[in-house]
Amino acid sequence: MTEDADDPRDLVLTRLIHVPRRALWRAWTEPDLLRQWFAPKPYTTPVAELDVRPGGTSLIVMRSPEGQDLPNPGVYLEVVPEARLVVTDAYTRAWVPSPKPFLTVILTFADEAGGTRYTARARHWTLEDRATHEAMGFHQGWGLCADQLEAVVKGLG
Repeated sequence: MTEDADDPRDLVLTRLIHVPRRALWRAWTEPDLLRQWFAPKPYTTPVAELDVRPGGTSLIVMRSPEGQDLPNPGVYLEVVPEARLVVTDAYTRAWVPSPKPFLTVILTFADEAGGTRYTARARHWTLEDRATHEAMGFHQGWGLCADQLEAVVKGLG
């Protein structure tokens, strides 16, 4: 899978986070850590079931302050330890197609002076899906989550 920086279906968040790649990797692949930062507060993440391997399933549930659960099922497409993680909602489990695929998330972790260049790319199936996600607050929500992620990983080194 390539990252075309000019793909109009993408929404991208990138940050320099002052920790080694392994700390960010752990926060994305260990359920106990992921639950601490994944949903933008005041939302919570009560469920994080992760089978981090190509073809493995993922179920992350975000809970709204009103108690509404928002399940996010997916399947891992690519797993390169401490470097790259690709997961899609095009499948719900074991290659069972999703009724309405929305996006593929491409995460990269690259060494950079002072830490790790963290890039989260949300590649949508359609331009309409991209517009919907942006209107839902992609930049603010994913930015808040990146802040929370950074706070969690600071202690992991």
